[in-house]
Amino acid sequence: MNTDSDRAAFRSQAREALLAAVQGLVLAVVVLPCGVAFLVLTLLSVALIPIGIGLLTTPAVLTGVRALADARRRLAAQWCGIGIPAAYRPLPERANPWTRTVALLRDPQVRRDVLWLPVDMTAGFVTALAPAVLVFFPLQGFLVGAGLWRAYVREPGDVYWYGFVPVTGQATALGAAAFGALVLAVTWRFTPRLLTAHFRLARAVIGASHAELAERVRVLTETRRDAVDTSAAELRRIERDLHDGAQARLVAMGMDLGTIEMLVERDPAQAKRLLAQARRNSADALAELRDLVRGIHPPVLAERGLGDAVRALALRLPLPTEVTVELPGRADAPVESAAYFAVSEVLTNAVKHSGADRIRVDLHHTDGRLRIIVTDDGQGGAVAGAGSGLAGIERRLGTFDGVLAVSSPAGGPTMVTLEIPCVLS
Repeated sequence: MNTDSDRAAFRSQAREALLAAVQGLVLAVVVLPCGVAFLVLTLLSVALIPIGIGLLTTPAVLTGVRALADARRRLAAQWCGIGIPAAYRPLPERANPWTRTVALLRDPQVRRDVLWLPVDMTAGFVTALAPAVLVFFPLQGFLVGAGLWRAYVREPGDVYWYGFVPVTGQATALGAAAFGALVLAVTWRFTPRLLTAHFRLARAVIGASHAELAERVRVLTETRRDAVDTSAAELRRIERDLHDGAQARLVAMGMDLGTIEMLVERDPAQAKRLLAQARRNSADALAELRDLVRGIHPPVLAERGLGDAVRALALRLPLPTEVTVELPGRADAPVESAAYFAVSEVLTNAVKHSGADRIRVDLHHTDGRLRIIVTDDGQGGAVAGAGSGLAGIERRLGTFDGVLAVSSPAGGPTMVTLEIPCVLS
């Protein structure tokens, strides 16, 4: 039994060593050309910023660097179970080239990705290639011992060096095979660890610091707390509206019906008047209940999705509003609800405070993000942040790691961009 388990363990370790060698070889083949190409493109793009060309090329190049780093993060998690945290700062999609370039260059995570390129193409290349060398180098020794040495030693006096073993004939070729077997016996157990060392090197360079991760946790904690507070406030509003509105009307209607029951034979005219009043109370209560339900989760949102819900919302506005929707599917219900009410609040602010004549709403989904852009031709001057009318929207979006960006120069126009990471189904 021990023999069988030992054989199974040996086969498992052999498979791991061979797999690590193949994976390391693939990495080494990709690492060097990609690292050199992106490093050269990054340096050229940054150097061309003063003449304007770099403003267009730098965001694209840095996005490619990020994609390369993200690919290495995925491989680290899939192949070796090593997590490499990242803390990129979000960027609004419609920012101008200068804003995007400056924001990217100021992002500590982006700078780490760029500094990682020369490390990856030197030390990273060596650590990626080492597992393949330690596995395939002994295999070459076995081939030399099996007769491959004749392809190198064609004439008397020719010498083929396998490591430090000079191969001149079959006897020395067998010595090369023995040396390869010794190397394989000593190193094959450590091959997977060398691949792990490659990814740990990457984590040391491009991994987010503890301070950044702590800040990320703090932001998430605040947004979750805001979500709980908002939910509690919404619940209190619903209870208050029910108590002061529909419930009061239903109670009054019940009292009227009791009075009608007593007057129906003695004073039919008064009973008719009370019936008409009860009917009006029932209609008002029904209208209030519909408004309350619409405020919780509009039926059109649940039935037809975010695009049609925003269109329906635009039809109720007193200003001409154009809505463009390019959504190939639907997001999760909580994301749709948050986006809908955020758009509703932005539109309400535009109608009340912007002095605009027209409003435009664009909804689309790209790069794993739902983007909603609300533009008006008003007087401008809108700001985001604590104390502004848009602070509640920021808290609502923050629950889903969403962001809000406002461009509103004096004199207008105002453009409010909302982004929420999500997938469509």
